[in-house]
Amino acid sequence: MASPQQELKPGDLIEIFRLGYEHWALYIGNDYVIHLAPPDGYPVASSSSALSVLGSIAVVKQELLRDVTGGCHYQVNNSLDHKYEPRPVEVIISSAKKLVGQKMKYDIVSRNCEHFVTKLRYGRSHCQQVENAMTDVGVVATVGAVVMTGMALLGALLRL
Repeated sequence: MASPQQELKPGDLIEIFRLGYEHWALYIGNDYVIHLAPPDGYPVASSSSALSVLGSIAVVKQELLRDVTGGCHYQVNNSLDHKYEPRPVEVIISSAKKLVGQKMKYDIVSRNCEHFVTKLRYGRSHCQQVENAMTDVGVVATVGAVVMTGMALLGALLRL
C-alpha cells in the first residue's frame, strides 16, 4: 500500500505496481479513483490481471482505490509535472467524471491506462512504460548488432 507519509490529493496520478507492469489511475478524492479498465463481463475483466491488456476496448471506471489496487503497492507519481503544466484540479476531475462509463479504444502501446490519466492531468498523453520498453528494445538491438559485427570481424581476422 502507499506509504503513510503520502497524502493523496485530487488530481494525483496513482501508479499501481502489478506483476510485470504498472496500472495507472487518477485520484479524485474520498478514496476514489478513475481509471481505464476492461469492460465488465470481459473474459479477463480483472483490472489486476496482466492479461487484461489483450483487449481492444476499455471502460472508464470510478472505483474505490483499495478495490483497484487489490492489495498491490502503489504511489503518487506526478513525475511529469516538471515537463508538462498540470491542468487545474477542477478541470482534471470534471473531465474525468464526464468520461465514467464510456467505452474507449484500448491499445497497450498508444492508448493504455497511463496515456489515459496523463491526458486528464496534463492535456496530453504520455506513457513512460512504453518509452522505457522502446529504449530497452533499442538497446538490445544495438548490443545484438555490435556482437554480430564483432563476430564477423573475428571471422574475417581468422581467415587471414
